[in-house]
Amino acid sequence: MPITPTSKIWMDGQLVDWDDAKVHILTHTLHYGNGAFEGIRAYETPKGTAIFRLTEHIHRLFDSCKILAIEIPFSFDELMDATKETVRVNGLASCYIRPLVYLGYGEMGLNPLPCPVNVSIAVWPWGVYLGEESLRTGVNMMISSWQRHDPNAMPPAAKGVGHYINSQMAKVAAVNAGYDEAILLSPQGFVSECTGENLFIVKNGVVITPPTSAGALEGITQNAVHKIAKDLGIEYRTTNLLRSDLYTADEAFLSGTAAEVVPIRSVDDRIIGDRGPITTEIQAAFFKAVRGELPQFEQWNELV
Repeated sequence: MPITPTSKIWMDGQLVDWDDAKVHILTHTLHYGNGAFEGIRAYETPKGTAIFRLTEHIHRLFDSCKILAIEIPFSFDELMDATKETVRVNGLASCYIRPLVYLGYGEMGLNPLPCPVNVSIAVWPWGVYLGEESLRTGVNMMISSWQRHDPNAMPPAAKGVGHYINSQMAKVAAVNAGYDEAILLSPQGFVSECTGENLFIVKNGVVITPPTSAGALEGITQNAVHKIAKDLGIEYRTTNLLRSDLYTADEAFLSGTAAEVVPIRSVDDRIIGDRGPITTEIQAAFFKAVRGELPQFEQWNELV
């Protein structure tokens, strides 16, 4: 989806004009892909613009950097405040937010430890990632020939910049084959996740999602789905899934910050069907929660 420019981007403690937010061509991350990022959304609520689960997102950013041996030169509170400030200064009622920790200019070579560490935060209006119609009719998926990372080759628990080459290869193959999205399997053959989303099936009234041991990133929207399901009295399990479990699911859906909650209509041309009742119920509750309409989840909405 194209980016709509806004006014200011936060870079290393300063708000700079959108067009001036530039880096040197020899920026280390541009060459070697080591860095970490988050995808966050802010929504318009009755109390004003609120960032959905900002605290959890910034915690995950720090965890990713710890895994990748990158020391963020700002405190947790500084990045919390900077994120809110960037949303405020751009005057957006709702938006997508992209904090990025990257290795900067001044050092080249495969040892990243001497590199300067830079941090930026950009915000812009962004619609439904997989298309507005996907929320109602669902998406068509394929199992990718590209495997999800082996945890001893590339740590899937980190939301690392270069990690997403794996996702891009799967996404391109799926789009070129006429599908909306791809599903990656672990090296052991278990269902892992989509290219940028967690995955769920519904079987006999139970919501089931793959574990992190299958290579799935621990999703913040995924966690919200878990808590919403519990609130609705829907049983929720985390366990390994085979591709055949997707084919025979009663319902299936995916979740992610960009995608939000989207039904899965088919996998490998096996029709799962239209949005089912449990998917519908969870999806509706999710959108009410992010817009501040469910008091039991009010703590998720962090006002800017």
